[in-house]
Amino acid sequence: MNPVLSTPDVRHYSYAVTWSADDQEYAATVAEFPSLSWLDADQDAALVGLRSLVAEVVDDLLANGEPVPASFGERRFSGEFRLRTTPDMHRSLTIAATRQGVSLNRYVNSLLSRG
Repeated sequence: MNPVLSTPDVRHYSYAVTWSADDQEYAATVAEFPSLSWLDADQDAALVGLRSLVAEVVDDLLANGEPVPASFGERRFSGEFRLRTTPDMHRSLTIAATRQGVSLNRYVNSLLSRG
């Protein structure tokens, strides 16, 4: 999780505000705290409300000596991760990569970038 040791700037977290047809309001969410959200009829107010809530949660975590997630923008990523798949999928991907004349790694990266 790469916890933060000092008070993070809550503006650095990964926020999104989308229209919720079910609620007939804007729903603000934050990737680093997936259990938190804020609803409001006003799009800007939804974001402001969620940032305020995140600040309260961060303060509470720090006060209790609990880890605070670092923002995705400030985390360091290695650029590597492992992917488990079936032997048949591995074979299919290897064949497709070979037909394209590229490495398996480059081929899978090109597939992921289309996502």
